[in-house]
Amino acid sequence: MAIDLEKMSREELESLKKDIDKALASLETRRKAEARAAAEKAAREHGFSLDDIVKAEKKGSKSPPKYRNPEDPRATWTGRGRQPAWIKDALAQGKSLDDFLI
Repeated sequence: MAIDLEKMSREELESLKKDIDKALASLETRRKAEARAAAEKAAREHGFSLDDIVKAEKKGSKSPPKYRNPEDPRATWTGRGRQPAWIKDALAQGKSLDDFLI
């Protein structure tokens, strides 16, 4: 099926674009469902549910804290992501991250 895009009006092109976007979204949804079904089948073959495996992966993926606020020991930071305010303030005062290592 060949479409001559040069002969189409703007409205026709916009309509075609919307149809393509819908088709791509539908394709992605179908492919994800197929992938999930295959993953569930593989997990069952090994005696697990997919949820068991996913929960186990998430549980172990959290990074342990690397820095602790001496003024509030409950306040910790892994060293990843945005710096907490207490780290920013201390660095602005000339302290080093090493001062807060756990």
